[in-house]
Amino acid sequence: MSASPLTAQQLLALRGLNSCLVANAIETFHERLRNEGFVDGSVRSLFSDLPPMVGYAATVRIRGSAPSTAEREYPERTDWWDYVLSVPAPRVLVVQDVATRVGLGSLVGEVHMNILRALDCVGVLTNGSVRDIPAAHAAGFHYFAGSASVSHGYVHLIEFGAPVSVGGLAVHSGDLLHGDVHGVQSVPLSIAAKIPDVATRISARERSLIALCNSPGFSVEKLRELIARPLQG
Repeated sequence: MSASPLTAQQLLALRGLNSCLVANAIETFHERLRNEGFVDGSVRSLFSDLPPMVGYAATVRIRGSAPSTAEREYPERTDWWDYVLSVPAPRVLVVQDVATRVGLGSLVGEVHMNILRALDCVGVLTNGSVRDIPAAHAAGFHYFAGSASVSHGYVHLIEFGAPVSVGGLAVHSGDLLHGDVHGVQSVPLSIAAKIPDVATRISARERSLIALCNSPGFSVEKLRELIARPLQG
């Protein structure tokens, strides 16, 4: 991470914003191109009713579509749990499935979901699959995934802590992530604490535009005038 983790109050403020508003606020800082920093439509939220997810990325890579050629089963690894705990809380496990058949088997189901909750994780982001969906929903644990699977197949961990790519989003260990029904995006830590204030001003401007569009006194001239006004600081 290039900056200190946010305070509990700052994280709470980010969780109070929808992802579209967060994206609009990020754009005002010109930290990155507008077509970067978020997942594409290949990854979606399975739980549209949950409040936004905010957490720091713990990254892993897995494979799971083919059996081991050396042993009957892949060895069960637990060393990556220590790595997850080294990332600031709250945490989001970001899983890149690099198998030939992505998503055939799932790493995270009810058992791993509860392990992750015990490790202060609030959700999972993966290009692969998840399972035991009702259990995760009941726990309020976010699933952002490319698919669902009935089986864990031959899933095994091959790497952790390295940069990964999920749904076109490059994620580094410790990146701050924000996600809701619209998708997941990274929030640059250098500007993260400023996002809620900017988002509040953007929201007020949007409400003014919408109110004008629905008012009896609407005119294109008034709309142009309102849009031309700079965002108030």
